Amino acid sequence: MHPTPRRAAARPLNTARRKRASAAAGVLAVASALALVAPAVRAQADRPMPSPPAAAGAAAVDAPAATVANSSLDAPLFYQLLIGELELRGGENGTAYAVILDAARRTRDEALFRRAVDIALAARSGDQALAASRAWRSSRPESADALRTQLQILVAMGRLADTAEPARALIHATPVAERGSTIAALPRFFARAGEPKAVAALIEEIVRPHMQAEATRVPARVAQGRAWLAAGDAERALALVREANGLEPAAPGPVLLAMEMMRNQPEAGRIVAEHMARPDVEAPMRLAYVRSLTDSQRYAEAVAQLQQAVKQQPTFAPAYLTLGALHVELRNPREAEAALTRYVELVQGAGGSQAGAAADEADGDDEPMQASPERGLVQAWLMLAQAAEQRGDFGAAEAWLKRIEDPRRALEVQTRRASILARQGKVNEARDMIRQAPERTTEDGRAKLVAEVGVLREVKRWREAYDVLAGGLKRVPDDSDLLYEQAMMAEKLERLDEMERLLKRVIELKPTNAHAHNALGYSLADRRQRLPEARALIQRALELAPGDPFITDSLGWVEFRMGNREEALRLLESAWKARPDAEIGAHLGEVLWALGRKDDARRIWRESRGKDAANEVLRETLARLRVDL
Repeated sequence: MHPTPRRAAARPLNTARRKRASAAAGVLAVASALALVAPAVRAQADRPMPSPPAAAGAAAVDAPAATVANSSLDAPLFYQLLIGELELRGGENGTAYAVILDAARRTRDEALFRRAVDIALAARSGDQALAASRAWRSSRPESADALRTQLQILVAMGRLADTAEPARALIHATPVAERGSTIAALPRFFARAGEPKAVAALIEEIVRPHMQAEATRVPARVAQGRAWLAAGDAERALALVREANGLEPAAPGPVLLAMEMMRNQPEAGRIVAEHMARPDVEAPMRLAYVRSLTDSQRYAEAVAQLQQAVKQQPTFAPAYLTLGALHVELRNPREAEAALTRYVELVQGAGGSQAGAAADEADGDDEPMQASPERGLVQAWLMLAQAAEQRGDFGAAEAWLKRIEDPRRALEVQTRRASILARQGKVNEARDMIRQAPERTTEDGRAKLVAEVGVLREVKRWREAYDVLAGGLKRVPDDSDLLYEQAMMAEKLERLDEMERLLKRVIELKPTNAHAHNALGYSLADRRQRLPEARALIQRALELAPGDPFITDSLGWVEFRMGNREEALRLLESAWKARPDAEIGAHLGEVLWALGRKDDARRIWRESRGKDAANEVLRETLARLRVDL
């Protein structure tokens, strides 16, 4: 049976999408109106309470009179705001807008200007929103919020030509010490403006006056570089990164942009590597680099960076969480448990500096580097259970799972429990456990199907996994992920023509699916069929996912099949360095064996067996070559 073509490890499905409901009622409209002038009201409310009368016979003590801050919320203004909000509740958006904007002009209150803008935007009236922002600027010319609002509205309206003036004014209104941050944020302001080349040219024009000042010369180049990268001009972006890095080698901005370019620009990778070799690189910067490395599945390098981070800052908890995740992926359970246990200690003891990286949005993806401490603990327990499972200690795995009480993670917990049962031979019980897991969303139902297939695949019940996928595809015939999985099961069942048909369908539905290209090319190469076509498919996959070690491995394998042993060795050594996986090791060992380097081959195979002794490709290779380690 031919080994299954590889794909990148799937990210956990996000099942935490929650709808945000509004609880507005008539009385809340009044409260909203009052909130608009909260600063003035608060100033009055915060006056000191009168001192109680002195006790009889006690000497009077003179105290300085408290400063009284009179509220601007007089009766006419209160009535006007109330009318405006009630008109809005009644669906009279135009009247409400006019009333609130008039109050804003009379009081020069920025919260009221913001409210007028919001009313206009809710009514989808860009012209009114723009008029309110201009009135805001006219009334409060020093307001950076007014400038940001006007700029955002113009971008949303597609009036790119009108954005230069407020953008320049916003930079000028920002304190000198903060101008760099404002300039660096410009690409985000224009991210949805369309016409990327026009945006890049506009940003170049806006920041030109700031190219020489010491405080802004680097952010100005980074902003331009990011804009040109978005416009598809990577060479121009790289030139700007090079300039900015040369001006200030310690500045993080150019390096962060270079990280985004590493896959396709080797020089960008060198800039990043040189920066990371500096002794003063802080742990959060290393985490950013780790994210870039893991995106390319360069896990071994990512682990090295994380080890350096925890050495420099032993209480930086997020680094331990990510390090543990990588060790789980690399099937190093002992190392994973050590890192994750340390993370738990730091978070629960509140002794970790920055115990969690900036918490992501409640509906965001649950990635280790984005997790808040609370969510990070749940992730740590899930991964500790997985590491214990890798060691075959199912009791310890269950003990970790019992700690998780978050209902949002119920499906993940059940899936892990099902995996433990399946590995103990209780496959039917495992399948029932997954099927009984709660479904909060439609996506949960799909995740349960994928989890059931995973359990069946783990115990090599290919036919049943194929049938489960077939049932799912009846409901969603063009789900490219399910089609891909079914192709893998067809390959296991030696239905090679069907596998090829399914993979071609995936490529038709999603031409940028690198793993479908890779799987088809690898399958052809492994069977020594249509090798030029196999190479073209894999090369296309590598264009779509530059640097992916599994795809690099596939290219090395097809080169070996075509008789290009030295090129195969170069590619496979590169893949092994980036991701020391058992399957890559099996291929690298075979090429070394064919080149007569048998001791090196045995060394690689031993390392591979230590990582995953059950790997099918490794076992088939050793059996076919009759190698006894």
